[in-house]
Order: sequence, then C-alpha cells, then structure tokens
Amino acid sequence: MIGRTAPSRRAILAAVAIAPLAAAACTTTPPPAPAPDELEEMLRAARADAALATAVGAQETAAARTEHAQRLKAEVDRATPKVPGETTSAQPEPTPTTPANPTREALVTALQTAQKQAADLAIKVPTHRAGLVASVSAGCASLVEALV
Repeated sequence: MIGRTAPSRRAILAAVAIAPLAAAACTTTPPPAPAPDELEEMLRAARADAALATAVGAQETAAARTEHAQRLKAEVDRATPKVPGETTSAQPEPTPTTPANPTREALVTALQTAQKQAADLAIKVPTHRAGLVASVSAGCASLVEALV
C-alpha cells in the first residue's frame, strides 16, 4: 500500500488516551479569592478612632489616627493582588459611626485597644510590615499618654 489515509488503531487509541489530558490542560480554574488582609481590622479601628476623636474635640488625635488609616490603607492596597482584566472602581471610604455619647474615656479605651491590637500583630506580620504596625502601636500609646 502506497499512501495510507486511514489512521492506525494504535494512533486512535493514543488520541483517545491523550484527549482528557489535553482538555484538562486547556481549562483552568479561577484563582481562589484572596484572604482578607490582616491589616483591615487595624484600618477600621483607625477610622473609627478618628471619628470618635473628632466627636470629642481631640483634633490632633483625630489627625494622627487619620494618618494611621491612610498609611494602613496604602499598605493594604499595595499588597492586594490585582486580577488581570478586572476594573477597579473607586469606592468611597466608609464613614464610621460615632457612639451616641462620645467621651474622652471611650477614646482612651479605644486607643488602648488599638495599641494592644497593633502590638500583638507586629510580631506576627512579615518584617516588611512590622515597622508600620509597630509605629501604629507606638503612636496609639503616645496618644493615650497625651489624653490622660
């Protein structure tokens, strides 16, 4: 036979055996959703503390906690993986609600809680984040001293 036009039985069996592997290689599963950033909780606390400080008239404390929130947000944004093809719409920053009867004592308690939260987290985060987290902890401690 000069030119064989029909595939051999061996070629057909090989094609059938390889087909599922080729199909699996062509389909990809979407990446899992990223875990929430460990700094998100500190970010929410900084925003809430700034609102509380504004409500009790502690403007310098409000400015310092707003600065903390901005720095934490910048780090969270930097570390958040960008999904190709996904458009990011500018979402407005959430405005935290202040308690019904804001007091200086409530602000001191909130700052002490934030200081402890940051101190506990500073030893757990990667070294490139530890400086930021420790600075927030130290800043909260100094704000407490200034208010007391």
